[in-house]
Amino acid sequence: MSQKKKAQKTVAKKKTKMDTATKIIIAGLIIIAIPFLVLGMILLSDSMKTGTPITGDRFKNDLDPAITTEDLNQIESSLSALNGVEEVETVLKTATLRIYLDTEDSKDAESLKALAEEAYQKVTSILSESVYFSQHDNMKMYDLEIHAYNLKENRDSEAFSYVIASKSSSMDQFMVQVVSEAKDPELAQQLREEAEAKNNPTPTPDDSEMTVGGQEQETTEENTEDGEE
Repeated sequence: MSQKKKAQKTVAKKKTKMDTATKIIIAGLIIIAIPFLVLGMILLSDSMKTGTPITGDRFKNDLDPAITTEDLNQIESSLSALNGVEEVETVLKTATLRIYLDTEDSKDAESLKALAEEAYQKVTSILSESVYFSQHDNMKMYDLEIHAYNLKENRDSEAFSYVIASKSSSMDQFMVQVVSEAKDPELAQQLREEAEAKNNPTPTPDDSEMTVGGQEQETTEENTEDGEE
C-alpha cells in the first residue's frame, strides 16, 4: 500500500473519531437543555394564563340553602330597631356573614356584650342557626360574626369598646369576646412599658461627663484636705 493511501485512510479515521465526539457532545447538550426547555414552557404557559379568572365553586354542594339579599335586608331592618344601635352593615363574603353594629358612644363593654347576644338571637330567628350556621348532611354552612362597637373614631381612647359574637358552622354554640380588652392586663401593661422604654430611652451621662465629674470631685476633696491642714 502506498504512503498516499495510508495517509488518506488515517485522515478518514480521524474524521470519523471527531464526528463521533461531536455527536456525543451535542447529545449531552441536548440532555442538559431538556429540563430548561420544560421549565421554560411551564413558565411561559403560566404567564399566558395570568389574569385569567379561575372558574369553579369551592363551595359546590355546600351552603344550601343560601343566604339571599332579601335575608340581609330583613336582618338590617330588624337590628336597626335595637336600642342603642345607630347603624347596621351586613357583609356576606365567601362563607361568612359579618354584621357590624355601630352603637351609641355611651355603651360600655358589658352593654355591648348584651347587645351582641340580643342581635345574635334576632339573626338566628330570621336565619335558623341549625340550618344556616351549623354543618349538616356533610355540608359546610355559613360562619356568623356580629361586631358591636361604640366609637367609630378615637379608638385609642380608654372609652373604646369592641365586642364580637361569633359562631362557625363547626361550633356547637356561639361565643362572645371583648376584643378591645387584653385577656392578660398585667402582661399587656408590661408590653406597653417595654415599648415605651424602647421608643423613649432614659438618657444616660456619657463617659466624658463622668470623667469631668470625677476630676471635679477629686479636686474638691484635695482642697478640703488642704484647708483642714
